[in-house]
Amino acid sequence: MSDHVSLRADPCVLEIVHTDVMPWSASPSPGVERKRLSLSGPVEAGRVTSVLRYAAGSRFPLHPHPDGEEILVLRGVFSDERGDHPAGTYLLNPEGYCHAPRSDAGCELFVKLRQYPGPGRTQVRVELRQAAWEPYAVAGVWRQPLYAEPEHPEAMHVLRVDAGAEIPTVTLDGGEELLVLEGTFHDEHGAYRPGSWVRYPAGTRHTPRTTTGCRLYVKKGHLGAVPAVGM
Repeated sequence: MSDHVSLRADPCVLEIVHTDVMPWSASPSPGVERKRLSLSGPVEAGRVTSVLRYAAGSRFPLHPHPDGEEILVLRGVFSDERGDHPAGTYLLNPEGYCHAPRSDAGCELFVKLRQYPGPGRTQVRVELRQAAWEPYAVAGVWRQPLYAEPEHPEAMHVLRVDAGAEIPTVTLDGGEELLVLEGTFHDEHGAYRPGSWVRYPAGTRHTPRTTTGCRLYVKKGHLGAVPAVGM
């Protein structure tokens, strides 16, 4: 493999990845495996979106996070110097944050690295099981805010769509990424199930529908202009 790679890195291309059928690959740390959904730049130091799986007792050595780190704990308990983070915990660690992550019992994580540059970002920790839902956009759609700051383009939240909710066609001016956490939904571009990751380019129009109801991680507003990494 070359020192620099581009894996689903073009923000102008619609990408749909069903992580449940992807194989696990080894990471540099023993006991930690990964499924890379998007990667741009150096193989082990690029801008990357992944699902990680920690075996029980596995750990990474102390390391910094240039351009920040975002984590959503999908299963198990993830731990670092800030404490234990059970399933449903959301973390945003700003540029320069250092930690030595581990998992005593094992866990799975959705992780984004090197995607939050700039000093002064707020460090965030949200336990979704304790966070309130607020009405969002249309009847039957609810939101748990995760991160938004006016000086930065991206905003993240968890969206809950009740079964049968009618969502009108929307235009995604700044693009959008989704990870299906529970349930299923579909639109004119495809059908999505738990573990499906979707990246819609800026300007995409879609009409989401769900018969079962669903819960989604959503990141929006960040795909208008994505700088190159490692060039």
